[in-house]
Amino acid sequence: MQKDIHPDYHPVVFLDTGSGDKFLTQSTMKSKETIKWEDGNEYPLVKVDISSYSHPFYTGQMKYVDTAGRVEKFQKKYNWKGGK
Repeated sequence: MQKDIHPDYHPVVFLDTGSGDKFLTQSTMKSKETIKWEDGNEYPLVKVDISSYSHPFYTGQMKYVDTAGRVEKFQKKYNWKGGK
């Protein structure tokens, strides 16, 4: 392995903003925010929208997104009539 070509691999806390869950893992991501973890040390904090704590595949709960009007919005935006 060559020296000085690999990114810094360090402990990071990821915060799932959807569920509020946090987990500590290793990553190359950097952040200006920090958080005090359960062991008393401070780690960089990276906020994510979806993680295994909130993703429907892992939770088994399906989230329905309001899709009504998306086709009409697309047709209006691009002045597209659709049809023949």
